[in-house]
Amino acid sequence: MTGPDGVVVLTDRLVARDRLDRIVAGAVAGGVRWVVLREKDLPRAERAALAADLRAILADVGGTLVVAGPDPLGGDAVHLPAAGPYPPPTHTVVGRSCHNQAELDRLTTEHYATVSPVHPTKTKPGYGPPLGPDGLRRLIDISPVPILALGGVEAPEQVTACVQAGASGVAVLGALMRARDPGAVAAALMSAYQEAVTPVLTKTRREVTQVSESGRRPTVRTQGSSLTARSGHGRPPPQTATREKQ
Repeated sequence: MTGPDGVVVLTDRLVARDRLDRIVAGAVAGGVRWVVLREKDLPRAERAALAADLRAILADVGGTLVVAGPDPLGGDAVHLPAAGPYPPPTHTVVGRSCHNQAELDRLTTEHYATVSPVHPTKTKPGYGPPLGPDGLRRLIDISPVPILALGGVEAPEQVTACVQAGASGVAVLGALMRARDPGAVAAALMSAYQEAVTPVLTKTRREVTQVSESGRRPTVRTQGSSLTARSGHGRPPPQTATREKQ
């Protein structure tokens, strides 16, 4: 199994507007397939029961629950803090929180990492300074594993910018935990992600098309009729009636 991509939900019941199972169910309905269970202050038995409930929700769509900390709580996916443990445990999915090059350089067998904070965040105010898209891109360029952008990602345009910087996805906490309609928020963020990673057909002045993917894929030529069939562009303009000469 590969690491997370798309929109990944991080839980925090202390800021959540509703029960975590309801928020996760809404996010899943909006297209989310990866959830990171935090709630590390709960007793293990309560946390394990919550993990079982969330896994059941994700199982219906083939999703995956990742547990923050080295204990997978009956699963096989964990997300570790930057401080340790080292070496990482052997699980199907292992991620780690990173914030700078030194922490990325310590990665060994992890499958992915989060990089934060990309933007100022209400959840952890004072962390930073924020990387911004340029700082995110610099760390992605040196990372040995795929990167999830984390911290203050709340709007579709921020998702787009993170993907264009090279992120495999975004990790979202506050925007979904505080949402009145988690399904709608998740759907909007997922739509932005999918559009950012999907090749886009654009008409050129030479009546050919180019395929691009966030400016990262080389352009290729296709037939003009293909563009018309797929997008409706390239149609001839309607003819204007003219009066015949007498």
